[in-house]
Amino acid sequence: MDEEEVIRDILAGNVNRYAEIVKAYQTIVANLCFKMGGLKLDIPEMTQQVFVELYLALPRFQFKSKLSTFIYRITVNVVCKELKHQKRFLVPTDDMPLPDRPAEDPNVEQSTIRQEQHQQLRMAIGRLHPEQRTALILYTYSDFSYNDIADVMQCTTAKVESLIFRARKNLKKMLTP
Repeated sequence: MDEEEVIRDILAGNVNRYAEIVKAYQTIVANLCFKMGGLKLDIPEMTQQVFVELYLALPRFQFKSKLSTFIYRITVNVVCKELKHQKRFLVPTDDMPLPDRPAEDPNVEQSTIRQEQHQQLRMAIGRLHPEQRTALILYTYSDFSYNDIADVMQCTTAKVESLIFRARKNLKKMLTP
């Protein structure tokens, strides 16, 4: 799909082509909504809201960044706005993948300890400041570079580095007895 051509067609009045964008990015948007909000959000509703916001924002898209970056930015904004509206902390669920998750240990005691550690990590991520949590999730779970995260969060690369550093430092504080 030539994204620039599709967007220009949509802006010229051929709104039927918008379905191509939705089809291409629907799963990615839903996954990011889930990673950021867990079960606190109605993921299909949030995904739909992102695509409504995207449609309204298309006239402002200037082709200076990738469409995916623009979509991630809108997704982050929509989810953060909803979480702020709910005035709750994110509590990732057991379905949320963690990096470098060890294989299940046949030793029941060790397996139980690992599960408790993973739950503590999920809870700690949920207590991070929203900007730190967003930067950390995009970096860890979506494999974004610092530059890509800076584009999505509309900030400098230095701020992204700082956010991730502080997120890790805060997690360490929360998880160290």
